[in-house]
Amino acid sequence: MPRVLLIVLFLLIEATALCSGAEPNVEVFPAAPYDRHIIYQALIFFWIGIIGLIVIIAMKLREIKRVQNMGIDEEEKNAPFLD
Repeated sequence: MPRVLLIVLFLLIEATALCSGAEPNVEVFPAAPYDRHIIYQALIFFWIGIIGLIVIIAMKLREIKRVQNMGIDEEEKNAPFLD
């Protein structure tokens, strides 16, 4: 039963793709080389920023783990109060 349903679904998808005809090509990036350069440059800066954020988060997590291993985050029981 599931196999028949899968075949029918596949045939429906193929039938709709055949009926739609050829779609015109739509340019995603502009044709001018200068504009393309600006888009690629913006993408490069975006991915450098994402990688930088991942590195900063990894460094902070490593620092938190180091502080927890040293036991600095725990409160001492006999610590004097500074009034």
